[in-house]
Amino acid sequence: MFRRVMLFSFVLSLAGGLLTGCGGTASASTSPEHELQMAPMSLMPEEVQSAPLVTQQAYQFAVANPAVVQSIPCYCGCGAMGHASNYACYVESVDAAGQVKFDGHALGCSICVDITQDAMRLSKQGKSPQDIKAYVDKTYSRFGPTNMP
Repeated sequence: MFRRVMLFSFVLSLAGGLLTGCGGTASASTSPEHELQMAPMSLMPEEVQSAPLVTQQAYQFAVANPAVVQSIPCYCGCGAMGHASNYACYVESVDAAGQVKFDGHALGCSICVDITQDAMRLSKQGKSPQDIKAYVDKTYSRFGPTNMP
């Protein structure tokens, strides 16, 4: 009986070591993730705070990363509303004091949010705004015309 317990313990130890080794090898070969800048939820209007999580995150990302989101288009048809980038789906304006006036368009538009979620994912992978724009153009142009001039 003692031999079985010892053998079982040995096998478990060996298996644990192999699994740990595999985990270390896999993480060493993957690319590092970049930390995303996100605006605090406390700065978001009530409508955003009560929206689905993906929409909340998209607003937070847009506010904290205007250079990225202003460099990518939207393909939902919002160009007719005067939007000139994906950023305009979230932010109407920012005054001299830094006060954000939010646009509620993205609260009801899954294309806007999907584009921003893709921008978030690609930003985490270290992609440049130009690479993100190229991805968005390729992926979303089938939905309609770009809103970028």
